[in-house]
This record gives sequence, structure tokens and C-alpha cells, in this order.
Amino acid sequence: MCDDAVGLRVSQAIEDMHLGDVDCHQEAVGGLDILPVIHGYKMAIIVDAIMTGEYGPGTVLIFSEEDFDSKINEAASHDVNLPTAIRIGRQMDPGLMPQVIKYIAIEVQDIKTMTETMTPEVEEAVPSACRAVLHLMDEFRKQASSSRSS
Repeated sequence: MCDDAVGLRVSQAIEDMHLGDVDCHQEAVGGLDILPVIHGYKMAIIVDAIMTGEYGPGTVLIFSEEDFDSKINEAASHDVNLPTAIRIGRQMDPGLMPQVIKYIAIEVQDIKTMTETMTPEVEEAVPSACRAVLHLMDEFRKQASSSRSS
């Protein structure tokens, strides 16, 4: 659906780079269904569309888990948002959860129109979002390398 596909497009672009130590998953899941997808990894980067109205379409935002602490809720499992699902995953299976989870959100304009194309601003943000993913992966590798040599 129009701009809502931006996360899938970024994931596919990263996968097309054929990075040896990177797995990409193009998933349309939310809530607790994300947990099996990220289990067993040291790091997970979740890329998705966001519609806040606070930023121009195509703005790329980077968040950490702590940025969503205020969004944790006590809803029933079928109403669990992503931050709550991650918290539940850390409580239930801490050994399976990634050490680091980062979120890259791309501000979108249209998530209702049924089309295979995205709006121009969001389409133009795909390379920037890919660079953000690569930057986060590089930072994680550097931290992991420095902690091993310490």
C-alpha cells in the first residue's frame, strides 16, 4: 500500500547488497509476531513507515528502545504495539532477544492508497534510510570489536 511499503523496500535494497553477515527479512508483521523474526540475533534493525505529521514526508528517523518507553502498554496480546512486544520478549526470553534493537522510521504521506508505487518524497528517502541502516550496523560492529579487544 503506497508509502507503507517503504520498510520492505529498504530491507530489499540492503539484501541486494549481499552483505555476508546480514540477514534481511521483509515481513509485514507487528505485535508479538515480530519476536520469532528477531530471536537469536545480536542486533536487529526494524525499518518501517511512520506517520506522525510532525516531519516532512521522507524524513528518516532513528530510534532506540528507550525512545519508546512511554509507549509500553498493558494491552491484550492482540493489541500489543511494537515497544510492548519487545519488552515482553525481553521478559520472557532474554537470552533469545537481540542485545541491541534499533528502529529506522520513515515519515510517510499516504498509507491508504492501494498502489505499488510510493509517493516521490518517500521513494527518494530509500537511499538515505539504507545509509542509516548501514551506519547502525557499522556502529554495532565497532562496539562489538572494541568490547572483544578490551
